[in-house]
Amino acid sequence: MTRKIFSFFFGFLIFDFFTMAQESAAGKGLLGTRKYNDYEKPEACQSCHTDIYFQWDQSMMSKSYTHHWDEIEYFDLAVAHAEKRPDLKPVVDGCNGCHAPLAYLAGDVTPPRPEEGSRANEGVSCDLCHTITGYIGDIPNNFSYITEPGRTKYGAKPGLESPHHDTRKLDLFTKTEFCANCHNEQNPYGVWVKSTQMEWKEGPYSKEDVPCFRCHMPKAWGRSAKMAKEDMVAQHLFHGAHDPGKVGGAIEVRMHPQAREVFYDEPVTVTVQLFNAKAGHKIPTGSVEDRMLWLHVTATDAEGNSYHLQVDPKGFEGEEYTIAADALAYQDMGIPKGIDNFAGVQRDGIAVGDRIFRMPYFDPEGRMTIQQWNTESLGVDYRIGPRETKIETYTWTMPDDIPLGKVTFHAQLNYRRLVKSVADFLNVPEDESEIVFVNKAETWIEVID
Repeated sequence: MTRKIFSFFFGFLIFDFFTMAQESAAGKGLLGTRKYNDYEKPEACQSCHTDIYFQWDQSMMSKSYTHHWDEIEYFDLAVAHAEKRPDLKPVVDGCNGCHAPLAYLAGDVTPPRPEEGSRANEGVSCDLCHTITGYIGDIPNNFSYITEPGRTKYGAKPGLESPHHDTRKLDLFTKTEFCANCHNEQNPYGVWVKSTQMEWKEGPYSKEDVPCFRCHMPKAWGRSAKMAKEDMVAQHLFHGAHDPGKVGGAIEVRMHPQAREVFYDEPVTVTVQLFNAKAGHKIPTGSVEDRMLWLHVTATDAEGNSYHLQVDPKGFEGEEYTIAADALAYQDMGIPKGIDNFAGVQRDGIAVGDRIFRMPYFDPEGRMTIQQWNTESLGVDYRIGPRETKIETYTWTMPDDIPLGKVTFHAQLNYRRLVKSVADFLNVPEDESEIVFVNKAETWIEVID
């Protein structure tokens, strides 16, 4: 009996020690474990990897810390919130594990503002990614990567030689788990506030072995370095939600009427189909709390008069958050902004009755929030999954005086990276809340007597 107890206790100690050792090598345990100088600056890579450097330099990877909305959200909301609630500071510091990883590794949190030009500005740099050797946990998330800076650089290709560094092939660089380290995120309430890689894993593309890199790092014939042989090279474009070319056409839109000829005193019904033809994850994804994807439908009669059509409700739980309304939300922004009894801002800021494809985030008070660290629960998930088709109907009672003849219906799918009312309230530059055209469709009927 004594021996069994001792064996159990000793085994527990070994397990606990092993677990702590793992945690110290990745995730929160990374804080302050390295120095900035352990990592080479991207400009050092530029001298040989010229094309790849400039591809990275124009991507959001290089701007993960300096991008205007990220700076405003971090300093004006997250950091300010943590100043009022000190228990949030470790969580807010953790933002840097993905957005300014070198600063987090160096223990430089809260990092200097971008205008001060510190190495935090390097964002997700070349040497950070190419010194990752693994991750902890069954589901990589919240910067769970293990990084081993030094002369050896890791990648997806074997047998490469360089005068500046050693190279080594790691299978991790061919797996989506690499991306999951930062594109899956669980907040302090246990809510998955980012789940892009998990969405991919649950969808059809994972079963067909079509990984993230296939779309976001497409391959082309070329040289990965000046002295390299020609080969298929992964383009370090990382184009996604901030690339209009990537967003455009991601959802195919078609529409048709229930009848081609309609008497002037009868209701008209048109049906719209929306098919996620390109993305291996749901649309929108990532910072879902910020995103707006909505369908706007209009009718134009034979004399050029225009009418706005409202979507037919389907009656599912939580649907009220997926139909645009004249409602206020995001009241918890008042906490970091120091505004007592803040009434909030417009929840949607688009035409009332438009269909919105979103998943709302709710704060501990049950109010919609764009502060993912303050998200206690999620609402209905009405986004468009990979290869999923959503069908929306619009039933319209024509005005009594509508002229006889052709009526044209126009459906337009629009996208915003940030709710406009939030952008305006926080003085975010307009390009973050501008309307990005996704797709459109048209159909028609003939109004008869």
